[in-house]
Amino acid sequence: MQDLKIVGTAAYVPPLTVSNDDLTTLMDTSDEWITSRTGIRQRHISQGENTSELAVKVGQKLLAQTGYSADQIDLIIVATMSPDAYTPSTAAIVQGKLGAANAVAFDLSAACSGFVFALETAKNILKASAGTTALVIGAEVLSKLVDWHDRSTAVLFGDGAGGVLLTTEERATPLVAGSDLRTMGQLNDKIVAGATTSGTSFPKQVTGLTSFTMAGRDVYKFATNEVPKSIHRAAQKAGIEVEQIDYFLLHQANARIIKQIAKRLAQPLAKFPLNIDEYGNTAAASEPILLNDVVNAGKLKPGMTVAMSGFGGGLSVGTLILNF
Repeated sequence: MQDLKIVGTAAYVPPLTVSNDDLTTLMDTSDEWITSRTGIRQRHISQGENTSELAVKVGQKLLAQTGYSADQIDLIIVATMSPDAYTPSTAAIVQGKLGAANAVAFDLSAACSGFVFALETAKNILKASAGTTALVIGAEVLSKLVDWHDRSTAVLFGDGAGGVLLTTEERATPLVAGSDLRTMGQLNDKIVAGATTSGTSFPKQVTGLTSFTMAGRDVYKFATNEVPKSIHRAAQKAGIEVEQIDYFLLHQANARIIKQIAKRLAQPLAKFPLNIDEYGNTAAASEPILLNDVVNAGKLKPGMTVAMSGFGGGLSVGTLILNF
């Protein structure tokens, strides 16, 4: 049957690394305090590169490694909560810089669930249209939304981008065997960044953007309860048991959250790759960076089944069961 295949993965992070010890010069914290609570030891921080520039580098890597030319790309989706601008979309900038003149391009905003939502969206668009090839990229420069003196949020976030090149091919099993996407907007105030106000006077001043605020305990409760449920629902749609999943590629929000999800799923922690110690929380870039790390490590083999799950702002959660 005709379905989709991931023919390439790629990632890019800015060269500057900021360690936990570096943050002690900005706030009252310590390496031990951050590591024990989050699993994070460092994060990559942009020095002048905006979100589109990170995404372009991922796109260039994907084209180079797969041998596709830019004019063969039909669709570009950039998942991001830290776009270059309200308009144009970051994806439009990426399309222009790559020279992908035949590609429809747009952004998708679902915070840390963004890449999973974007991958499912790309799948449905390619299946419903005459297009055959897509770039799906998660890219974030979260450092421009961080208050670097707020210990409750600043220690968590990093910058980076990752993505995949999708194309159609004949295959025995579907790439996406099951999916579960959910938004719980009644909890919209639990993670907020980049909020704007309209003002009440005329003429109005140009609006500013707020830095991150997060209700940490509420988000922890949400993630540890809702992600296992989402994985079970997606696995049920795929017609498999959770035990049949080879790897769980989860959004790298917090090592303690991931360990608790593994416990609630009654699955060994070895099935849950972690790279949060190096990158921190990179929101929509998190899952594709992790996927690229796992692929480059040679852990994914043909025929394996993977659960990819993102969760965060919205609040939202999304899980895909992927056949490799």
